[in-house]
Amino acid sequence: MKDIENYIFTSQRLGFRNWKSTDIEDLYEINSDKRVMEFFPNVATKKQTVEFVERMQTQFINKGFCYFAVDKLENNEFIGFIGLSEQTFDAEFTPCIDIGWRIKFSEWNKGFATEGAKRCLEYAFNDLKIKNIYSTAPKINLKSERVMLKLGLKKQYEFEHSLLKNDCRLRNCVLYKIEKN
Repeated sequence: MKDIENYIFTSQRLGFRNWKSTDIEDLYEINSDKRVMEFFPNVATKKQTVEFVERMQTQFINKGFCYFAVDKLENNEFIGFIGLSEQTFDAEFTPCIDIGWRIKFSEWNKGFATEGAKRCLEYAFNDLKIKNIYSTAPKINLKSERVMLKLGLKKQYEFEHSLLKNDCRLRNCVLYKIEKN
């Protein structure tokens, strides 16, 4: 088991940390899985994966949060990301802080996304003093919407995503929100 001190925080089974360059290959493998990327326009390229990791590292330094790299505590295995990110795409609710997740397919249906996102919400509300957290997904992504509901987020409305306007399959999205109690 990894030394807990390597993590910014942990949940029961997961450790949350900033990104390392050694995560790029593992994330690229996840980003290349068509099952994981079903509700994105395309799988991510290696270049896009590198840019994502660099953006998350910078965001963590500047803001104290990002979509955190996530390891299973039992065996130190990197399984994807769960966390918070600033969203600035063109929408009436942006800029905002979004909660999101991407977990490798072999780890699906084990409750990791829900467990990890609950812990990230605690971190956002209690440590970072963020007041509102949002989450979006294409309307057809019922798996992510179920996680949002398990987290206690409330559906606000449906909208056409400005970055997906040319994708008739994905452009209609749902917006969920949770406020600090």
